[in-house]
Amino acid sequence: MTLQFKPVCFPSSQAANQANLVWMARWGILTAFVIALSGCNFLPKGTADAQTNPSGTAQGQRATAVDVAIAATAPLQATREYTGTTQPLQEVAIRAQAEGQLRRLTVDVGDRVQQGQTLAQIDDSILNAATTEAEAELASRRSEISQLQTQVSDARTQVEQSRLQLQQAEADAARYDRLAKDGAITQQQAEQARTQAKTAAQVLRSAQEKVRNQQQAIVAANGRIVAQQAVVAQQQERRSYAVLTSPLNGSVLTRSTEVGNLVQVGNELLRVGDFSQAKVTLRVSELDLANVRLGGKAKVRLDAFPNEQLIGKVTRVSPAANATSFSVPVEVTIPNPTGKVGSGLLARVSFEQTNPDRVVVPLTALQDDRAKGQQPDQPGSNGGGANSRDRAKDSAKPKRTKGTLFVVTGDGKDAKVAARSVTLGEQADGKVQILSGLNPGDRFVKFAGKPLKDGDSVRLSILSAK
Repeated sequence: MTLQFKPVCFPSSQAANQANLVWMARWGILTAFVIALSGCNFLPKGTADAQTNPSGTAQGQRATAVDVAIAATAPLQATREYTGTTQPLQEVAIRAQAEGQLRRLTVDVGDRVQQGQTLAQIDDSILNAATTEAEAELASRRSEISQLQTQVSDARTQVEQSRLQLQQAEADAARYDRLAKDGAITQQQAEQARTQAKTAAQVLRSAQEKVRNQQQAIVAANGRIVAQQAVVAQQQERRSYAVLTSPLNGSVLTRSTEVGNLVQVGNELLRVGDFSQAKVTLRVSELDLANVRLGGKAKVRLDAFPNEQLIGKVTRVSPAANATSFSVPVEVTIPNPTGKVGSGLLARVSFEQTNPDRVVVPLTALQDDRAKGQQPDQPGSNGGGANSRDRAKDSAKPKRTKGTLFVVTGDGKDAKVAARSVTLGEQADGKVQILSGLNPGDRFVKFAGKPLKDGDSVRLSILSAK
């Protein structure tokens, strides 16, 4: 349909103005009529041909736009990170074991010390006096032993003399008996000889008893010497308490007093820490307890050294969990060869997952779920902030074992999708493990604007992985 328009000239009079209004009204009606005809495809020939034979761009718009991802192995759940503070491997409080005035303090906070190094000294004048007194008493005990030994020696000499006298008296008594029988002497003289022999025997027994008594006195004196030696050793040990030394290699953490102060037994003077290694104590959620094993590895990051990652070792796992927070105290030890890791630094610790990594895809990639209108699991349904009741509900749900993914073949205009059945594993945090059917490196549809069919042409969105 061809429309022809003629130029219109309007007179300049008032009548001409009225005529102009009439022509303008007609022109508006005509314009509306032309617009209506355009909706009925009454268009110029070139436009109609363009609609009948769509261009390449229009054809591309018919392909379904999809977000494509590349399959890769990854942990199912994001690794949780726990925070704690660094502590020395061993921390020792240096306390006074003796009473007195602090005469010397050789170290300050931050100083490095060696095992056996003198750190402080307490006035030991009273301790020295007590030690001297104990040593003097020990010398007295030893002198007593010497005297007793001399007495024993004298007693033994007396025993020998008494034995000789007894022998002489017995011989005289025997001779006097023979003489009395022969009538050479009287019986009275013989009886006197026998009495002298008996007296000599009694003197010998008395001397022998004295020796035994002296020997027992020596044994008792030796016991007193041993006891006094213990007293001397104790006093010497107490005197050694006046000098305080470091029990380990480390650094001074705190200093609690100053030179000149009077210290009592048990007062803390210094605190020393061993920084050959450092440890981090933290509380781990029961949900991660399966990934924490004694002797296992842990990754540790310190805010003080953001560009470094340390590999620690789990050295202690408490058998008792907190009944309120369901967390378990765990201790991780990290190497510190240079000693730069001090006490009180913020540490971020994560534990290696014990489950092997598998191919993991979002639940939205399961096209059969989307076609049925099912909602994928929300993040955290099997972990994170879920409470025990939520986990119980999730475990009561039957687990799916099969699903359908679409893998992408071809590039550009030739890109198409192929349906592939996959075996499903564990699900958590809006993701699912693929046990079989999808290999690392395969391109799969992560999200599609509409349900797909096997062989459909697709167009990769700008969000797709390259």
